[in-house]
Amino acid sequence: MTARYNTQADFFREKFGGRLQKLVVDAGFTCPNRDGKVSRGGCTYCDNNAFHPGYSTSDKPIRQQLDEGIEFHRRRYRRAAGYLAYFQPYSNTYAPLERLMSVYEEALSHPDVSGIVIGTRPDCIDAEVLDYLSSLARKHIVIVEYGIESCYNETLAHINRGHSWEDAVRAVNMTAERGIVQGGHFIFGLPFETREMMLATAHKVNSLPLDSVKFHQLQIIKGTVMEKEFAAFPERFKTFALEEYIDFFVDYLELLRPDLVIERFAGEVPPRFVNSTPWGLIRNVELLRMLDRRLAERDTFQGRLYTEKV
Repeated sequence: MTARYNTQADFFREKFGGRLQKLVVDAGFTCPNRDGKVSRGGCTYCDNNAFHPGYSTSDKPIRQQLDEGIEFHRRRYRRAAGYLAYFQPYSNTYAPLERLMSVYEEALSHPDVSGIVIGTRPDCIDAEVLDYLSSLARKHIVIVEYGIESCYNETLAHINRGHSWEDAVRAVNMTAERGIVQGGHFIFGLPFETREMMLATAHKVNSLPLDSVKFHQLQIIKGTVMEKEFAAFPERFKTFALEEYIDFFVDYLELLRPDLVIERFAGEVPPRFVNSTPWGLIRNVELLRMLDRRLAERDTFQGRLYTEKV
């Protein structure tokens, strides 16, 4: 295990016996803040095309996406002990149970797939779906990944998420009650959130019975509502220089529960989707090296300042 923080690679090795590579699957779902159930237009920062690979498109059968994903990753990562079908684009529990059963079980029928990871929203889950996932988890690896994004309801409303922090608390607690492995996703740098506000969310994240967390710095994607907002009102945003973000995340990491797995602490978007790349074209592996170096320089570690709060 990495000495100064918990990594996803260590978590997979300890819990599942080896490296597991995620294969992104687009099953053609949508979101309730796109189709009018709670709103339209989707999240103001979002263009899903910026976040998943070319082999994953909803016009292809799931089996084909998995086959192409395995071939792609076998060329890049030769040490994978197995593969997980990662239902990532949009909200992957936002459909009748019968459809969910069909797509999940199609993925699990692939001989090289050990389990599924389901990306979804906290308001797109219920007891019936969780009971079904719990039954799947008796035979397969099942991980639910909730896009929570912010702990502040004002922020969630401003970015048109269409759900609340209270929705997240409910969903995560229901999932934990069934023993399903789960993670949460959060974004640093959303409009009106200061550095101090972001650091103050650590105790709220700690209060959730999550197994893992994934953090991204906000990136302004071309063609989104947020791109227009950022151009008109840049003062609403806290933007981080690279070294500043590394130090900020070390500060945040010190406050986090020691057992939380850090799945990701920064994000990469292909350059064609953004107007500028303020950190250059630095890859995630180098960001991880920078984080390791800064933790060593400051002689600190995950949870150093952690205290339980009600």
